[in-house]
Amino acid sequence: MPGYEYGDYEENVDIPYRRVLVTGATGLLGRAVYKEFQNNAWHALGCGYRRAQPRFLRCNLTDEDAVRAVVQDFQPHVIVHCAAERRPDVVEHHTEAALNLNVHASGTLAKEAAGIFLIYISTDYVFDGRNPPYGENDAPNPLNVYGKSKLEGEREVLRHSPGAAVLRVPILYGEVERVDESAVTVLWDKVQEGAESCSVEHCQQRFPTYVNDVARVCRQMAERRLQDPSIRGIFHYSGKEQMTKYEMACAIADAFNLPSSHLIPMTEQPAGAGAQRPQNAQLECSRLELLGLGVEPIPFKTAVRDSLWPFLYDKRWRQTVFH
Repeated sequence: MPGYEYGDYEENVDIPYRRVLVTGATGLLGRAVYKEFQNNAWHALGCGYRRAQPRFLRCNLTDEDAVRAVVQDFQPHVIVHCAAERRPDVVEHHTEAALNLNVHASGTLAKEAAGIFLIYISTDYVFDGRNPPYGENDAPNPLNVYGKSKLEGEREVLRHSPGAAVLRVPILYGEVERVDESAVTVLWDKVQEGAESCSVEHCQQRFPTYVNDVARVCRQMAERRLQDPSIRGIFHYSGKEQMTKYEMACAIADAFNLPSSHLIPMTEQPAGAGAQRPQNAQLECSRLELLGLGVEPIPFKTAVRDSLWPFLYDKRWRQTVFH
């Protein structure tokens, strides 16, 4: 059928009855969400686009017919919508394409999700960062086009699928295929330079959040929703350690027993630094906690080491074999 196509899947004679569709399954968060459900007695179908095959379904989410066909064919109980253009500077310069994915495709998915629990992954960038922490009911005021697009995506999802959930999360990191998959792990490039001085942003307060923790929250929400229809609306989840990017870089260096004296804290944003970011968009997560659905975050140094080590080990192995 046009618009989507399957890769090479192994037949599973023991397919669990609970079905979840994960969009953006080739991405950093999507991979973690897919694995979390698959490892916990769910029949998971992941979809992606450019990197989808052979492992995942290739589906263009901006093609309404393709989205409809996937949902009708698979008939999921839950959809976790991770697919998005998440890079603020890219969104500023390629706004139309970003809006098509972040807003219009989200609305299309919500229209097709009648009777299906949809979890829409959103961002702390819907807030301006001037008066943290932010609760689920606080008024959004995004500073950049990315935040505006995700806020519009939230509204489209809840308009077309009132029983959906929005899960806002901050800056994410996890096991990467490339260090630039995350604004956290990309700091490895500055850490490993070692001998040369390197400036690192030390202005904005962040709460780096491990994708494995977010994935567990998504699964908990999905499983609770199967018994409790009140699991709907807006939720927040966040790591608890407050850090600037400079402090993250120093923590990464410490996690790998590397020096950090070459890292120079940059306390002012240079002119032309890209899309404006909130100063401190800390999320207050009481709604999940009151429902007993939040998970205790894994400490940053432990999680970032676990995130980078497979990539670094694989890179070292390839260099040994091929050079």
